[in-house]
Formats: sequence, structure tokens, C-alpha cells
Amino acid sequence: MNRIKILLIEDNRLLRDGIAAMLSKQQDMRVVATVSNGENIITLMEKLKANIVLLDLGLRNRNSLHLVKLIRKSFHDAKIIVMDLIPLQTDVFEFVQAGVSGFILKDANVADFYNTIRTVFQGAQILPPNLTGTLFSQIVDHAVNVATPSAIAESVTMTKREKQVIELIADGSSNKEIALKLHLSPYTVKSHVHNILEKLALNTRVQIAKHAHLSNAYKIAIDNTSLLDD
Repeated sequence: MNRIKILLIEDNRLLRDGIAAMLSKQQDMRVVATVSNGENIITLMEKLKANIVLLDLGLRNRNSLHLVKLIRKSFHDAKIIVMDLIPLQTDVFEFVQAGVSGFILKDANVADFYNTIRTVFQGAQILPPNLTGTLFSQIVDHAVNVATPSAIAESVTMTKREKQVIELIADGSSNKEIALKLHLSPYTVKSHVHNILEKLALNTRVQIAKHAHLSNAYKIAIDNTSLLDD
């Protein structure tokens, strides 16, 4: 049996050791090395000939995207799978464009974790589950081939009211609190939240908050928009 040779790059030691221990129990997988960062990645890849690189998207030195580009430039046959808790749409776009073949959510179940590795090894590409089959997944496919990174932002248009709701969610406000601040009914706020989740292909308010904190698009939504303007 040709085992899948895996190089794991994860700077959280507990996660790194745990993932390596899990993978070592699979008969068709072999972890050839685990490292905390991507230093000397070219030398490692030349020596180990890894088929799959499991890469933490949120490395503390913030060089994950750079590592993807380095690996893809020199090792065209190697497949890269990015691991993250809640990857943002812009992250997904940038990493897919750089050559990533798959994404694994850190809260995925074990079966999905193994399946992603095996499926990517066989040549398929896997988006995060919450994006599969969504409009955004179509945007990614289009943008990677013919557009620029701004295509995602330009393809998702928020109303003034939705921007206000996003900013208030990011501030930690509940639907009831948002309703009071914006002079809306709780039902209307709930409807806005639903629309925001749909447009951003997200699942939870926590993901909306993270999106807002990492984007400058909503920082002045409250100040620059009339609270009475729907």
C-alpha cells in the first residue's frame, strides 16, 4: 500500500501532537514530519517528498499564505490542506488562488478529517463545508480563474441597515439590544441577521463578528448611516 506522506505545520504543540497521533493510527497515512512553522520548508519537502501538507492558516508568524506559494512554486504535485476554525471568505479566496486544494475546520469530526485528506490526495478540491454549494463557492471558482481578490467584496453587497447590524453584532449586542438601538422590531433584526448569514455564507453570529473585526467595511457604518434609514 502506498501510504499518504503528510507534513504537518502547526504552531500549537497540543494540536500538533494530537493530530500527528491521530494520523499515525491510519494504515494508509504516515506523518513524515511535524514542525511549528515553515522555516526551511523547501529543504524539508525535498527531503521528505510529502504528498500532503497540513497547514495551520493562523500561524503566529502570519506566513501561512507565503508558505503555500513557496510550496506550490517548487512542488507542483504536493497537495496543501489548510486548517482553521472559521476561515473567512477572503481567506478562502486567497488560499485557493495560491494553490490550496482543501480546507479542514478544526471542529470537524474525525471521519471528515480523514476523508478530506484522502479525497484531496486523490485529486479533488474541498471547500469548507459551510461554503459548499453556496453562491460564494461559485464566486470563488470564477474569481480564481478570471478575477481579482476584490471580486469577493464586490460580489457581496450589504444594505446600510445590514452594515449597522453587523457592526452591532461585532460589538456584542443581542438581537433585542440591536432592535432598541436601531428602532426596529426583534423580528426585523432577526431577518437582517438571516440575510447577512446568507450573503456571507456564514453559520453563526460569532462568524459575523469575526468577519466584521477583520474588515474595515463596517467600522463607521453606525456613524455614517441614519438610524432611521432602512
